[in-house]
Amino acid sequence: MVFPDGIPAFEHEKRFLAMRQPISEPLVFLQSVANPSVCFATLPAAAACPGYKLRMAPEDLRALGLEKGRQPAIGSDVLCLAILSLEEHAPPTVNLLAPIVINLNTLRGRQAIQTDSPYSHREALPLRGAACS
Repeated sequence: MVFPDGIPAFEHEKRFLAMRQPISEPLVFLQSVANPSVCFATLPAAAACPGYKLRMAPEDLRALGLEKGRQPAIGSDVLCLAILSLEEHAPPTVNLLAPIVINLNTLRGRQAIQTDSPYSHREALPLRGAACS
Protein backbone atom coordinates (compact mmCIF):
# COMPACT_ATOMS: atom_id res chain seq x y z
CA MET A 1 0.00 0.00 0.00
CA VAL A 2 1.15 3.51 -0.75
CA PHE A 3 0.45 6.51 1.48
CA PRO A 4 1.54 9.47 -0.70
CA ASP A 5 1.26 11.89 2.25
CA GLY A 6 2.45 9.39 4.86
CA ILE A 7 0.54 9.16 8.13
CA PRO A 8 0.47 12.17 10.50
CA ALA A 9 3.65 12.20 12.59
CA PHE A 10 5.08 9.58 10.17
CA GLU A 11 4.96 11.60 6.95
CA HIS A 12 8.24 10.05 5.74
CA GLU A 13 6.71 6.54 5.84
CA LYS A 14 5.03 6.07 2.44
CA ARG A 15 4.79 2.31 1.89
CA PHE A 16 3.17 -0.24 4.21
CA LEU A 17 2.24 -3.89 4.17
CA ALA A 18 -1.02 -5.04 5.76
CA MET A 19 -0.39 -8.20 7.74
CA ARG A 20 -2.88 -10.50 9.44
CA GLN A 21 -2.27 -13.56 11.53
CA PRO A 22 -5.00 -16.02 12.51
CA ILE A 23 -3.93 -15.96 16.15
CA SER A 24 -4.52 -12.21 16.38
CA GLU A 25 -7.71 -11.82 14.30
CA PRO A 26 -9.26 -9.30 13.72
CA LEU A 27 -6.07 -7.22 14.16
CA VAL A 28 -4.39 -5.89 11.03
CA PHE A 29 -0.77 -4.75 11.39
CA LEU A 30 0.40 -1.97 9.07
CA GLN A 31 4.14 -2.52 8.77
CA SER A 32 6.37 0.12 7.19
CA VAL A 33 8.38 -1.27 4.29
CA ALA A 34 11.30 1.12 4.85
CA ASN A 35 11.46 1.09 8.65
CA PRO A 36 10.84 -2.19 10.51
CA SER A 37 10.39 -0.33 13.82
CA VAL A 38 7.23 1.40 12.52
CA CYS A 39 4.18 -0.82 12.78
CA PHE A 40 0.61 0.19 13.59
CA ALA A 41 -1.85 -2.23 15.22
CA THR A 42 -5.28 -1.60 13.73
CA LEU A 43 -8.76 -3.06 13.73
CA PRO A 44 -11.36 -2.90 10.98
CA ALA A 45 -13.54 0.03 12.04
CA ALA A 46 -16.69 -2.12 11.91
CA ALA A 47 -15.07 -4.65 14.29
CA ALA A 48 -14.35 -1.86 16.76
CA CYS A 49 -17.76 -0.23 16.31
CA PRO A 50 -20.56 -2.19 14.64
CA GLY A 51 -22.50 0.16 12.38
CA TYR A 52 -19.51 2.51 11.93
CA LYS A 53 -20.23 5.29 9.42
CA LEU A 54 -17.37 6.70 7.36
CA ARG A 55 -17.75 10.32 6.22
CA MET A 56 -14.78 11.40 4.12
CA ALA A 57 -14.00 15.00 3.19
CA PRO A 58 -13.81 15.88 -0.53
CA GLU A 59 -10.03 16.31 -0.35
CA ASP A 60 -9.64 12.81 1.12
CA LEU A 61 -11.85 11.32 -1.61
CA ARG A 62 -9.80 13.13 -4.25
CA ALA A 63 -6.46 12.05 -2.70
CA LEU A 64 -7.54 8.40 -2.82
CA GLY A 65 -8.99 8.63 -6.33
CA LEU A 66 -12.52 7.94 -5.12
CA GLU A 67 -15.71 9.23 -6.69
CA LYS A 68 -16.61 12.67 -5.40
CA GLY A 69 -20.14 13.31 -4.21
CA ARG A 70 -20.60 9.84 -2.74
CA GLN A 71 -19.18 8.19 0.33
CA PRO A 72 -17.25 4.97 -0.37
CA ALA A 73 -18.63 1.64 0.79
CA ILE A 74 -16.51 -0.04 3.46
CA GLY A 75 -15.52 -3.50 2.26
CA SER A 76 -16.19 -2.99 -1.44
CA ASP A 77 -14.61 0.41 -2.19
CA VAL A 78 -12.30 0.87 0.79
CA LEU A 79 -10.71 -0.85 3.73
CA CYS A 80 -11.33 1.25 6.84
CA LEU A 81 -9.01 0.64 9.80
CA ALA A 82 -8.90 2.19 13.26
CA ILE A 83 -5.50 2.58 14.93
CA LEU A 84 -5.34 0.81 18.27
CA SER A 85 -3.87 2.63 21.26
CA LEU A 86 -2.43 0.62 24.13
CA GLU A 87 -1.36 2.45 27.26
CA GLU A 88 -0.14 0.99 30.50
CA HIS A 89 -2.85 0.78 33.17
CA ALA A 90 -5.60 1.86 30.76
CA PRO A 91 -8.05 -0.06 28.63
CA PRO A 92 -7.28 -0.17 24.89
CA THR A 93 -8.91 2.44 22.67
CA VAL A 94 -9.23 2.98 18.92
CA ASN A 95 -9.14 6.10 16.79
CA LEU A 96 -12.47 6.21 14.94
CA LEU A 97 -12.24 9.96 14.36
CA ALA A 98 -9.31 9.59 11.93
CA PRO A 99 -9.39 6.11 10.40
CA ILE A 100 -6.86 4.75 7.94
CA VAL A 101 -8.73 4.43 4.63
CA ILE A 102 -7.34 2.38 1.74
CA ASN A 103 -8.78 2.41 -1.78
CA LEU A 104 -9.15 -1.31 -2.55
CA ASN A 105 -8.68 -0.76 -6.31
CA THR A 106 -5.49 1.32 -6.19
CA LEU A 107 -4.13 0.41 -2.72
CA ARG A 108 -3.60 4.13 -2.01
CA GLY A 109 -4.07 4.97 1.65
CA ARG A 110 -4.65 8.00 3.80
CA GLN A 111 -5.55 8.83 7.37
CA ALA A 112 -8.90 10.56 6.85
CA ILE A 113 -9.76 12.98 9.65
CA GLN A 114 -13.53 13.29 9.84
CA THR A 115 -15.07 16.64 10.71
CA ASP A 116 -18.39 16.89 12.52
CA SER A 117 -18.01 13.30 13.59
CA PRO A 118 -19.71 11.62 16.54
CA TYR A 119 -16.56 9.52 17.01
CA SER A 120 -13.50 10.17 19.14
CA HIS A 121 -9.80 9.52 18.68
CA ARG A 122 -10.03 7.43 21.88
CA GLU A 123 -13.11 5.24 21.56
CA ALA A 124 -13.37 2.45 24.09
CA LEU A 125 -13.50 -1.01 22.62
CA PRO A 126 -16.63 -3.05 23.29
CA LEU A 127 -16.01 -5.61 25.97
CA ARG A 128 -16.53 -9.20 24.98
CA GLY A 129 -16.80 -12.28 27.17
CA ALA A 130 -13.50 -13.29 28.65
CA ALA A 131 -11.74 -16.07 26.77
CA CYS A 132 -11.12 -18.08 29.94
CA SER A 133 -14.43 -17.60 31.75
